[in-house]
Amino acid sequence: MTSPQSPVKLTPRLETLFTRGRDFLGVEVPIMCGAMTWISEHGLVGLMSNLGAFGSLAAGNMPPELFEEEVKKTQALTDRPFAANLITIAPNYLAHLEILCAAKLSHIVFAGSIPRRTEVELAKNSGAKVMCFASNKSIARRMLDYGADALILEGSEAGGHIGHVSTAVLLQNILYDYGDQVPVFIAGGIATGFMIGHLGLMGAAGAQLGTRFVVAEECQAHDKFKQVFIKARSREAISTPQYSSKLPVVAVRALNNTAMDNFGTLQLDLLKKLEAGELTRQDAQFEVEKYWVGSLREGAVEGDVEVGSLMAGQSVGLIKKVQPLREILEELVHDADVAVGRAQERIAGGSAAEMS
Repeated sequence: MTSPQSPVKLTPRLETLFTRGRDFLGVEVPIMCGAMTWISEHGLVGLMSNLGAFGSLAAGNMPPELFEEEVKKTQALTDRPFAANLITIAPNYLAHLEILCAAKLSHIVFAGSIPRRTEVELAKNSGAKVMCFASNKSIARRMLDYGADALILEGSEAGGHIGHVSTAVLLQNILYDYGDQVPVFIAGGIATGFMIGHLGLMGAAGAQLGTRFVVAEECQAHDKFKQVFIKARSREAISTPQYSSKLPVVAVRALNNTAMDNFGTLQLDLLKKLEAGELTRQDAQFEVEKYWVGSLREGAVEGDVEVGSLMAGQSVGLIKKVQPLREILEELVHDADVAVGRAQERIAGGSAAEMS
């Protein structure tokens, strides 16, 4: 009898296609769960890894003692590889990095901005494999020069904090040149196995999904939060504007609601205080991040879907129902295999029925 937490398996042809990603992550299925604040906690991460995929804890700006406890709780749930995602611009970032190095995590992900070379080296010296986000080719080149072992390309279709370039462009700009050098994982706008299969054919080592896993039964996100995702259309997941270069803000993609309107009001208020010399730009940027952390808690944890932030990628329009995590992973694997099989048939000429 199959254990509820026994690993999901790839099909033989997917095993061949994704060998590099499987070996790098140390998993059966090179599908990563993106690190989502208030959502990617020890329960979801531990289960993801136990099911043969790859979980990643969201560090955010969590108090160091709580973050250390999250790491320990995850280690108690699984003996399989998992990562923690560090936000390099968070005030507690260096304390988080120190905690992960001491915990001897198998993988460490740097996100939010560009880490220093010394920080990448510190992570590698702890024995961890280092993964870095690359939103353009120059950043990818610099991260590899710093010693990154793998890259994550996240397109602007993703939810939460995003870059400016779409997944399709990043694939053309970075994957072709660097996909043979290091494992390259793709994120942003991915919710189906069909897409994962074709990314593998293009040379990707694996894929990272976030929005799709929010609606897993085992995800601790509030049910109202999940139901909004199921009803939403892709075009309703919009990104925030930056009102002035005096206050650089990283764009956030979320479903349009009061939280998005309130963020616009916050930017205008902070700009007035900056001009009046009442706070520094760094303090203003911290207030921005503080807003999103609190607003997301209202939505994802407390279920206030009117005022709380509803961070979601454009793939939200592809989500149809709440499912057990195992079922989601099995569906992704099945559909990826179907996609690869169809591609192989087309390359071979297809059947008579298909050609007619």
